Amino acid sequence: LVGSEMCIRDRATGALSLRRHETVLWVVLVLEVLFFQFAGRNFGTADNGANIVRHTVEIGLLALVMTPIILTGGIDLSVGSTLGLCAVLFGKLWRDAGLPLWLAGVLTLGNGALCGAFNATLITRLRLPPLIVTLGTFSLFRGLAESITHGVDAFTHFPESFLFLGLGRVAGLPTQAWILLGASVGIWLLVHRTTFGRCFRAIGFSPEGARYAGLPVERRLALAYVLAGVMAAVAALTYTARLGTAKADAGMGYELYAITAVVLGGTSIFGGVGSVSGTMLGVAAIAVLSNGLSR
Repeated sequence: LVGSEMCIRDRATGALSLRRHETVLWVVLVLEVLFFQFAGRNFGTADNGANIVRHTVEIGLLALVMTPIILTGGIDLSVGSTLGLCAVLFGKLWRDAGLPLWLAGVLTLGNGALCGAFNATLITRLRLPPLIVTLGTFSLFRGLAESITHGVDAFTHFPESFLFLGLGRVAGLPTQAWILLGASVGIWLLVHRTTFGRCFRAIGFSPEGARYAGLPVERRLALAYVLAGVMAAVAALTYTARLGTAKADAGMGYELYAITAVVLGGTSIFGGVGSVSGTMLGVAAIAVLSNGLSR
């Protein structure tokens, strides 16, 4: 009983601290916008706003799925490499295998799921630390991408219908912004409005305690890593459509930006405390800062 009361108290304290952190981050974001509006050139234009969104979507997608992983006390350093591998395989399936774009895209999503499942298997079945596993697959997946392209090949000349995904607009917003919005709502509902989300927090607070409580810890962890792989594949498609090319170095370093956004948004690196809204604030703060400094 005492232990339960302490756990409830810790969660309440963490939630209150998180709300305060998000409020501070809102203030920082507003100050960033105001500063660059006056100090930069053309920062506040509609075209620059669209440019910020376009260059933020891939990192935003990766940060979204990094949130439940970090909530469990884990980490995934391989999402950037998964993005690169998926981009290369998408180009390979379309150009060299001659598959229709839609089928190549579906298979690319399946490849992302396999990458995530590989991480999940090593973490849940062999009980290896997520940091060690994903650091290894960080190099493995990037190495596979380099092997497929021999380090020099790039896939280009995608049809206009596909490039619209990365360069077009729908209802005045960049096309991929709607993908990020849909992913944000989906991950928010998963983390904050389902029993899955409660499991992520419980695992982050105490994995053994979650097991004793009857929670399917391994299955929930596997879901988080497979979801990360699928979202990395989605990010690979938007990245390829935005740049019009798929090459082995796609997404290089994106995993660090994603982790930074999640932690900046208030999610504890030790697990148990965090929110999707905080993560998106972290993504926005990084995007505005990066864009403003380049003005």
